[in-house]
Amino acid sequence: MKQIRLLTLMVALFCTVQSLSAQDYKSAIGLRLGYPISVSYKTFISEPGAVEIYAGFRGYAFYNYFLVGAMYQHHFPIGSVPGLKWYVGGGLNALFYNYDAGFVGDGGFGLGINGAVGLDYKFENIPLNLSVDWLPTVYISRYLSGFGGGLGALSARYTLN
Repeated sequence: MKQIRLLTLMVALFCTVQSLSAQDYKSAIGLRLGYPISVSYKTFISEPGAVEIYAGFRGYAFYNYFLVGAMYQHHFPIGSVPGLKWYVGGGLNALFYNYDAGFVGDGGFGLGINGAVGLDYKFENIPLNLSVDWLPTVYISRYLSGFGGGLGALSARYTLN
């Protein structure tokens, strides 16, 4: 039910946007502080459209994985706050995992199809971009399959112009 409300809100906001403005930066590189912590590179390919690629590793006692992904984001300005935009989009990620519990060990590959909804802010006087997002994801693999709840993150990036 929460997902339906969020989707309805995002569609309503999407429909009310009347004008677009130029992005405040062209590209940015930094960290995606989520699950897992990842390196992130984001670049605008058109006025409102950006592509973000990310890669990260996470390890536990018996389980570890490497995640790599890419997504398209369509940005919309929030008129009352300069430098602040919201975005929607989606993409794919690949998960390479290894599991070893002593009595059984296995490794594999998973594919994730994700949506994206978030906020993006570029500070005016310093080369810093912050964003926060939620990526509801559906995984397709042998052990990890179905709705994964999503990967949420706070990203901090150094902007390149």
